[in-house]
Formats: sequence, structure tokens, C-alpha cells
Amino acid sequence: MSATKNNVYSVSQLNSEVRHILEGQIGKIWLNGEISNFSAPSSGHWYLTLKDAHSQVRCAMFKGRNQSVRFKPINGQQVLVKGAISVYEPRGDYQLLLESMLPAGDGLLAQEFEALKLKLAAEGLFALETKRPIPDNIQRIGVVTSATGAALRDILHVLARRDPSIEVIVYPTQVQGATASQLICQAIVAANQRMEVDVLLLTRGGGSLEDLWCFNSEHLAHAIYNSALPIISAVGHEIDTTISDYVADVRAPTPSAGAELLSKDKGNKAEKLALLLSRMQQGMKHYQLQQYGRLTQLSHQLQRHEPQRKLQQFEQRFDEMQMRLENSLQHKLSRLTLRHQQLHNRLQQRSPINTLTLETNRLSYLQTRLVDVIQHKLTQSEQKLTNAAHQLDTVSPLATLSRGYSITKDNNGKVLFDVANVKSGDEINTQLAQGNLTSIVK
Repeated sequence: MSATKNNVYSVSQLNSEVRHILEGQIGKIWLNGEISNFSAPSSGHWYLTLKDAHSQVRCAMFKGRNQSVRFKPINGQQVLVKGAISVYEPRGDYQLLLESMLPAGDGLLAQEFEALKLKLAAEGLFALETKRPIPDNIQRIGVVTSATGAALRDILHVLARRDPSIEVIVYPTQVQGATASQLICQAIVAANQRMEVDVLLLTRGGGSLEDLWCFNSEHLAHAIYNSALPIISAVGHEIDTTISDYVADVRAPTPSAGAELLSKDKGNKAEKLALLLSRMQQGMKHYQLQQYGRLTQLSHQLQRHEPQRKLQQFEQRFDEMQMRLENSLQHKLSRLTLRHQQLHNRLQQRSPINTLTLETNRLSYLQTRLVDVIQHKLTQSEQKLTNAAHQLDTVSPLATLSRGYSITKDNNGKVLFDVANVKSGDEINTQLAQGNLTSIVK
């Protein structure tokens, strides 16, 4: 421990120590969860959160690892990942550094197969020294398989052609489905109880990983390992491999090959060579599993001092700062855009063009009002003039003259009201409705 006096740690020392503990004690794990907060910055690294209904964990998958992923992860996607527990020291967060990623369901069976294989190898079920030898003089063969399958027909055909003297006892069972593993175990137990055969041939035809999954049962592995009878596993095609192949005393690539291994003909030497080759292959596989476990252990130790892990910490810190900078710039840009829009709207509201348009409209309105007022005034004046003319015409002397009256004036133009105002010989003027008369007074 790199602690100071009295076990007082700095924050950096604490985070570093916790990272070493997690990486050294937990190591690599498989994890199933839903993707959220997925981001892929320009560095090529991936950052995401895996969650379930109650919890979540941060994950990082660096460029060298994520290039092998054959799909683009999206938020909400259910995935199965493999990775090593670590601590991101600058922030003190524990996280999972991913090495592989598969869509949930596609890789689950393969992961379970690898996990069970490592577990059984550690328990010694694959050890070469525990393999039982195949008898040299086989008289009876027990076949554990489906009574109606093509594998049984192929086996009987090969034995009839190569050595018809060999008896075959079939222990019928299901070789596919949820209950098949248990039924196969029961058939193996029954054959060991009856002890009527020299060897057992566990077999079925080829199929998908799901079809062959009953042969990857831990319970079946122990049944094969504990069998007193030697067992040859001949499951599927040559490329198919199951847990029963690793535990069995001999693995045959196909059902027909299994029948050939148990029968003798002119090629007996070749069969023995094939048997030795099969044993050698099993021994190599067992050695590989042992070395793989050793490699895993050394990898865990290397991770505590791996310079690349330090570099990954710096790269992750750089990506985090870059994403924070991008988010900050985006936020600033949004604020400036909003401010620009607000100023633009205020400018539009106070624009001289808008004021001019408003005043033009107002002037047009006032002009219309002025014309209407003038027109109204003219109409009122005309009406007053008409009324005044009518009233004037009513009291006009001309109107009186038009009714037969006349007006008489003296030489000075004064209206005469009394005959005493004239004398004989004066000239007077009489105005009629139509024309004037000049008269001499006598």
C-alpha cells in the first residue's frame, strides 16, 4: 500500500488502490443489460451505461476492442458483454472495460458453454489420466440415442458391414429438448446398472447449438465421468463440439465414425491410429484449457501494472473533457441563437420601415377622415344655404311683386309711402314684377 503515515490516503491513492483490488480480485466477468447513454466520440472509443430494472454500471469499450463488434449499439438494446472491472480514477467511478459485445440471446449459449467448460476443466473432468481405455475385444455395444433417429440407422449399417458379430443394445432416449439431458443421464445410469455391454456410444446427428444443448449439461458431464462403462461421444458433425465430447473417454467426429472405432476390419491398424489421434487431441485440448487458465491468471496480474490501462485512463479523461466541451459549446451556441432571435424580434418591432408603414397608414386614415369631414361640412353648408335662400325668398319684395304688387320710388330712389311726399310734375318710377314704369304726377 502506498499510504502515508497513520494510513492517511490521498484521494488519488485511494482510487488507485481500489482499482487494483477490483482488477485483481474480480477480474473479467460476463454481464447482461440494456444500453443507455451510448456515445462514440471522434477518438473511436465507446462509452455507455448498462442497466436493468434496479441498477446501472458505467462501461467503456476502447477502439481496439470495439472494432470486432459486428453491429452498431443503440440505446435500449439488450446486449451480453464481457469485460474487466476497473476504476476510472479521475472521477472515482468504478466501471467495466469491455472486451466483447453480443446481442442478448445470440451469444448467451456460447458464453454459458465456455463458462461450464472452464469450470469442469478446473474440476478435472477433462483430465487425460481419468480416461477409461476402450476394450480390445468388444462383443456388445450400448447405443444411447433416439430410437427413431438417423444416427442409429447409420451406426447399425456400419456395424453390419464391418463386424456383424457385434451385438447392439439400444438405450432409447430423447436427444433434444428441455428434458433430454435428464433422460440421457438416466439411460447411462441404467446401462451401468445392467452391465450388459462392453462400451457405450453416446450419439445423435448434427444440429444447431440449441439442438445439441442437452449435451452441454453439467449433470450429464458428471454422469459420463462417473460411468463405469467406457463412453464414446459421437454427437453431431465433425465441426460440432459439446461438453460430452470433452468428458467422454473418446470423441468420435460423427456417429458413423464412432461405430467404426468400435468395430474391426482390415483397417484395424488405422482405427487404432485414429483412436490414438483422438486421445492425443483430447490431451492437447486439456493442456490448452490448463494453459488458458494460467494465461487468464497472468493477465489479471499484468492488468495491475499494464501501461495501456494508464493510457486508457488518459484517453477516457480526454474523451470526457471533449464531450463536456462540445456540450458547453452547444449550450453557448443555443443561448446566442436565442439572444440573436430576441434582438432580431426587437429590431423588427422598432424598425423605421415598420414605423413608416404605421405612419403611412395613419396618414391615409386621417386623409380619409378629412375628406369625409369636408364633404360633410359642404353638405351641411349647402343645406343651410338652401334653407336661407328659401327663407329669403319668402320675405323677398320680388315675391310680393310676383303676386301683383308694385313698388313706387321718387327720383332719388326712395320708396313712396304717402302721396304727400310728391307734388304735381314730379317724375316717379314704378317697379312691377316684370319691368319698370316711369310716370309724371299730375
